[in-house]
Amino acid sequence: MARTLAPGTILRERYKIIELVGRGGMGATYRAEDLRLRGRYCAVKEALPDPDASSEELEQGREQFYEEASTLARLDHPNLPKVSDYFTEEARDYLVMDFVPGQDLRELLSQALREGHPLPERQVLPWADQLCDALQYMHSQQPPVLHRDIKPSNIKITPAGNVKLVDFGLVKVLSPDDQRTITVVQGRGTVQYIPLEQYGGDTGHTDVRSDIYSLGATLYHLLTGQPPLDAKQRFLRPSSLRTPRSLNSAISPQTEQAILWSLAMHPDDRPASVTALRDDLLAPGLIGRTAARVFDHEWPVSRFVRANRGLLAVLGVLLLAATLITALPRDLPIPPMPTPTPTLTAAPSPTRTVAPRPTRTPRPTATITPEPTPTRQSR
Repeated sequence: MARTLAPGTILRERYKIIELVGRGGMGATYRAEDLRLRGRYCAVKEALPDPDASSEELEQGREQFYEEASTLARLDHPNLPKVSDYFTEEARDYLVMDFVPGQDLRELLSQALREGHPLPERQVLPWADQLCDALQYMHSQQPPVLHRDIKPSNIKITPAGNVKLVDFGLVKVLSPDDQRTITVVQGRGTVQYIPLEQYGGDTGHTDVRSDIYSLGATLYHLLTGQPPLDAKQRFLRPSSLRTPRSLNSAISPQTEQAILWSLAMHPDDRPASVTALRDDLLAPGLIGRTAARVFDHEWPVSRFVRANRGLLAVLGVLLLAATLITALPRDLPIPPMPTPTPTLTAAPSPTRTVAPRPTRTPRPTATITPEPTPTRQSR
């Protein structure tokens, strides 16, 4: 394995290495101090060259690195660290980005498991919302940008409670004129979180649905306390994946269904976009979740009907009841509205002016003498 940089090493007369943060087969990540901006710390990602590559391949790889590092430098999103610099020194390529303080989700999950439970759904779903926002932004770039290594250890929660999707070591940019993707830094990700199509490395075709699988696997791990069975074992043993609620009954059925949808083995059986997954995961209820799938034009209708017969039956009953309730008031008799009584102060209408009555001569008043009231003596 290649030698890592020692603390105190200065790169490009600017970045002073403080400590090694992470290391993999194709590179390492360091925390460094920016000597030009005192007090600023950054993360330096080191990409090691392939020892078996020819000089021509190394040159092509370096051109590719610069092209795609510039793409990453243009990304600007609150849930992504900002890439600020990239360069080559002593045959090694470096990517400089913001250093994100705080704990990653692997550490937070470990703390929760020591207390005897996984992370609660009410805490995980707001994080998932922010992750979907970041991935939606990346996937909407032209060309789309893939992360390809989404997992708990690559997701940090800042002291302010914000999510940061870090470690762009495996970021890929979808080539518009090629069905495959091209890699900034070579690597294959972590097997529990990558889909089957990513096992082929750069020879396999990956797209936005590959990131969706990794996000689903991450949510599965956070909510159950166990990583999902890797895709290769699931391929050899179909139906071997345990459902989230069988591991944690506190998970809602809606969240379970969204996670299982994202973990489908074939890309065509997964959500076609992060937006579709987000709508399904965070929809307010049964009708909203079902409608999100129905109106996703890339979701095959026949597969949807087969997989959701029960939901469609319930939805049909609810729609029928709503129709009956809506139509019922139209058949009821409507009572007549009372005629308002005119007030004395209202001005008379000209068309209803009453002519004055003729003066009548008063009749003479007859004097009536009351009869005496009979007394008991007269009886």
